[in-house]
Amino acid sequence: MSTAAPSSAGITGGAAARLAERLLGMRANREVIPEDPNHSVRWHEHDYPSPVARWNYHPEYELHLIRKGTGKFIVGDHIGTFEAGHVALVGPGLPHDWVSDLEPGEILHGRDALIQFDGKWVEQAASIIPEMAEVKPLLEQSSRGIEFLGRTAESAAASIDAMGKTTGLERLHHLFELLAILARAPQEERRYLADEWFRPQLDGQAAAVVDIVLEYVFSNHAGSVKMSEAAALVGMSEPTFSKYFKRATGQNFSDLVRKLRLAHARRLLEHSDKAVSDICYEVGFSNLSNFNRHFLNEAGETPRQFRQRVQA
Repeated sequence: MSTAAPSSAGITGGAAARLAERLLGMRANREVIPEDPNHSVRWHEHDYPSPVARWNYHPEYELHLIRKGTGKFIVGDHIGTFEAGHVALVGPGLPHDWVSDLEPGEILHGRDALIQFDGKWVEQAASIIPEMAEVKPLLEQSSRGIEFLGRTAESAAASIDAMGKTTGLERLHHLFELLAILARAPQEERRYLADEWFRPQLDGQAAAVVDIVLEYVFSNHAGSVKMSEAAALVGMSEPTFSKYFKRATGQNFSDLVRKLRLAHARRLLEHSDKAVSDICYEVGFSNLSNFNRHFLNEAGETPRQFRQRVQA
C-alpha cells in the first residue's frame, strides 16, 4: 500500500490518480499461492511495501510473523496494532492486511515471514501420522484468526525464522515444533480476532475497492475521514458505497474508522505517558466523553483502567 497521506481537506490529485489507476487494474482478491514441490508447506518472506501486502484472502492457512516496524492490521472485521514479533494464524478465506507506519519513501526489507499450507495436506498427514490430530482444534479456531501473545509468540517467531534458514528434514522438524507450540498455547496467550459471524462477500472488484478505501482510512484516520471522499475515490455515490463496503467487509465504514482510532488509542495508552484527553484528540475523536464511551464499549474498561492494567 502507498504511504502518502491524504491532506485533511481531501485526497491530493496525485494520490487520487494512483488510486484510480489501481482500481482500474482490478487486483484479484484471491491470492494465488504457488506450490513448492520440494517442501510440505511454503515459507516466504517479503519487504514492505510489496505487491503481495494488500487486502486479500486465499484458501490456504497462513502463519504470519512481523519482524520489523509498527502499524495496524485488519483480519476479518477486527482491527488492531502490531509491532515486531507479532504472530498470527489466519484461516482459509479470511481476508487480512498488515499496514506499516512508514516515512515517505521508506522500505522495510524482510518485514514479513510467513508460512502457508493447504488444509488437505494436514488431513493427508493426519491419516498416516495420528499425532497430527492435535493440530485440528487449532486449525478450526483459525477461521476467526488468532493472534498469539507472550512466550508463545516469542517461541513461534523463533521457529518461523528457523524454518527459513533450513531445508529438508531439518525444516520439517521446525514445522512440527511450531505446530506443537501453537496447538499447546494457553488460552491467555491467544487472542481471537474476527467475530464468529463474519462472512464477507468478496470478488475481484470488491477486493480492489476495499484495498483503496483501507489505504485512505489507514493513512488519515487521525484527521478528517469522510465517507464522501472514500465513495468518490472508487466512483460511487455515498448510499451505494455504504452498502457495498458493508457487504465486502462485514462492517460499516464508520465502524471501521472508529475501530482504527480506538486501536491507535490503545497503543498510545500502553506505550506513552500522554494524557487521556490528549490521546482522545490525537486519534481523531472530537469529544472526550464520546471517546471514553466508545473505548468502554469496545474494550470493556475505560482508557484509564486499560492503561493501569497494561502498564502495571
